[in-house]
Amino acid sequence: MEKRKIIIEKLFPNLKTFPENIEKKYPSRNLKQETLVTRIAPSPTGFLHIGGIYAGLLSERLAHQSNGIFYIRIEDTDKKREIKGATELAIKSFETFGIFADEGETLSGEEKGNYGPYKQSKREEIYKTFAKKLVKEGYAYPCFCTSEELEKINIKQKENEIRTGYYEKWAQCREKSDEEILQALNKNKPFVIRFKSNGNNNNRIEFNDLIKGKLSLPENDQDIVIIKSDGLPTYHFAHVIDDHFMRTTNVLRGDEWLSSISLHLELFKTLNWNPPKYGHFPPINILEGNSKRKLSKRKDPEANVFYYDKEGYPTNAIIEYLLNLIDSSFEEWRKQNPKIDNTKFHINLKHLSASAGPLLDMQKLQDISKNYISQLSTKEIFQQCNEWAKKYDKDLAKRLENDSEYIKKIFSIERDGDKPRKDTAKWSDIKCQIEYFFDDIFKNIKIDLNELLPNIQKIEIEKIAKQFLLIYNEKDNKDEWFLKLKKMAKSLGYADNIKSYKEQTDQYKGHIGDVAMILRVLLTKRKQTPDLFQMIQCMGTARLNSRLKKFNILFI
Repeated sequence: MEKRKIIIEKLFPNLKTFPENIEKKYPSRNLKQETLVTRIAPSPTGFLHIGGIYAGLLSERLAHQSNGIFYIRIEDTDKKREIKGATELAIKSFETFGIFADEGETLSGEEKGNYGPYKQSKREEIYKTFAKKLVKEGYAYPCFCTSEELEKINIKQKENEIRTGYYEKWAQCREKSDEEILQALNKNKPFVIRFKSNGNNNNRIEFNDLIKGKLSLPENDQDIVIIKSDGLPTYHFAHVIDDHFMRTTNVLRGDEWLSSISLHLELFKTLNWNPPKYGHFPPINILEGNSKRKLSKRKDPEANVFYYDKEGYPTNAIIEYLLNLIDSSFEEWRKQNPKIDNTKFHINLKHLSASAGPLLDMQKLQDISKNYISQLSTKEIFQQCNEWAKKYDKDLAKRLENDSEYIKKIFSIERDGDKPRKDTAKWSDIKCQIEYFFDDIFKNIKIDLNELLPNIQKIEIEKIAKQFLLIYNEKDNKDEWFLKLKKMAKSLGYADNIKSYKEQTDQYKGHIGDVAMILRVLLTKRKQTPDLFQMIQCMGTARLNSRLKKFNILFI
């Protein structure tokens, strides 16, 4: 017994905290039974994956729709892979996407909430207290195996075609005597603390997953590392301690952790704690050829949340898209509630895919984004585009500042009415969409007029341009303008409606649409633009006159 005390003191020197004191410090939350406490726990080892936003959104909405608590915990125990600034980037990314935590680390570096610290590197004493408890009770032990020795074990297991890992007879330090342990400690041999599993891989456990339903899994028998040689815990141990003392009720996480559920449940049982409810969802996939694969940080730029910000997708549009991926009923809800904030939508875990991962469909995202932007006011579009341009397109930002009133008029084209235009998917689209409105850019746009207006003679174009200048009056409303245009077209040998043209094609040069197209191309050097009348009104009479009178330069 005396040797055991000496061992424990050497393993955990000067550790005076007691488990019961920690239990008192973090009491159970005074919440109703149906109220959830959820979390997102990013590691500061690189950029935030879009899957992290997906998981954070799911956890945040489930908590808040139950009037519960959502918190952010920073899992920074992997110091070798930690990247400076990644914690702040993760927190900022969540907030950018409207995922706000009730508790946890903040951008200022301070914390909010009574269950912290919310950064694992600051909780070392808590982890060691319970590692010490497990060692005292015989549920953990020091392991002195070197990396070379562990590699030899791994090689032998593979040669014999058996399960790899540190278990049963392969757990070389599991049954070391106190004398052997003391000798190793006195020689200052590096060590880790391992959990002493009581499981049998031949037995099964029954587990009810919140997303996948009832599952049967092998018991854990691995003696996993719980405290590393640097004194910090592994994920497996730390998350069990943290979820208990932060009083987490529901953990939603990726499928990659499903294989660890037997271990995690055994840790909770050994510590005599009730585990949270776990739900595991499949990863976001992407199409590669005709097959699907997991969205990769290394291969796919779309995996990085920064990609969406740089492209200029409105964050609310991305949230709406992710809600589509999370809950298949969201799309129908949105159709029935086009004006209601998406926070009013309640996620149902039964609607999540249990096996097939959701497919990242960029076209679907663009469609949702176009619809979202179409619902914005001119003022909102200008403001959001300007905020994006200040970060990523200085030339556009300068133009937005110098020509703000003119650009607001441009943005207002086809914004009123029941069917607003839906041609903008992201703020990076804007520059190209509006460039022809500006004379300094317009004059440098190179086109092939014969390609845009095939089989139309220059003299015919000249007639239409001159005649339109004669009839145009900026005070006309749209009906008056169109009536004049129809009369003009008819006087020049064009049908004033498509039906008449189709009935007597040999009687006409073309129809009213052809005349409008000629004007459109002369004014914009494009065949596809917003409403011609509103566009002309926005450009103004002076610009109209200048472009139609100088159309000859298009033939050079």
